[in-house]
Amino acid sequence: MAERDQIVQETVDAAICTAVGDKTMQTLSSVRAGPTVQISDDDWKYDQKFPSIGVCMIINNKTFLPQTGMKPRPGTEKDADAAKKTFGNLGYKVTVHNDLTKKQIETALEKVSKQDHSKNASFVCVILSHGNEDGIFGTDKLITLEDITKYFKGDKCKTLVGKPKLFFLQACRGTKLDEGVILRGVEEADGPLQQKIPVEADFLYAYATAPGYIAWRNETNGSWFIQSLCGILSKHKDLELLHIMTRVNRKVAFEFQSNVPKDPALNEKKEIPCFTSMLTKEFYFTIKP
Repeated sequence: MAERDQIVQETVDAAICTAVGDKTMQTLSSVRAGPTVQISDDDWKYDQKFPSIGVCMIINNKTFLPQTGMKPRPGTEKDADAAKKTFGNLGYKVTVHNDLTKKQIETALEKVSKQDHSKNASFVCVILSHGNEDGIFGTDKLITLEDITKYFKGDKCKTLVGKPKLFFLQACRGTKLDEGVILRGVEEADGPLQQKIPVEADFLYAYATAPGYIAWRNETNGSWFIQSLCGILSKHKDLELLHIMTRVNRKVAFEFQSNVPKDPALNEKKEIPCFTSMLTKEFYFTIKP
């Protein structure tokens, strides 16, 4: 538990963690599926025979406008540096954007979504900021997850259709604190067919914490989630993505605990990351020639 020993001062990742129409649908007696493609063993994995693994966009908000009432996020630069290095080592073309307003976030996302991704295998976006139940903060106001991801939906970004779009979000999702619980008795141990896919398909949203809870960030070492993610990715990049995310969950859950003895309300608290997957295939951070 080396990380636990290193935690000297913990910081909540939000200074302000604030808290089918009228149409009648007919019930059909039978619904017939349209033509489908038979899935072979190779089709369970995303195609990675591309010249590039893709683009990684990092949005790092540390300082917020006075009217928001939100404090700075010391330590976030450690997360930005770790993410830049980790995804750069995986082969991504990384860009870092610091202290963006809501409008600037939207403009930057729209711009990258309009790029030609036809030679890329995937897309990654890492956002480091304050947040609450409804979304993530620009330096001036809140932006919802829908407004963040809408530019990359299948009907908007054609060159990323059928490719994984991965969003890693370090931000609070509420004001609750995870008290933790004692765990006892545990031992380690033919010709192609055109086919429609949902516009929401092939996304993964990985959050630092579960809905309603705060996210923890160490002012010296960075956040528990991003540092764990980068560590696991660096050591186990050959694993399938959901296996990686499960290891990140376990590392954060078992190896980190807040250490704020001067404030019992914040002391000895826990965190569990949370991911939602709409991926339709297995994804590996390895590009095949």
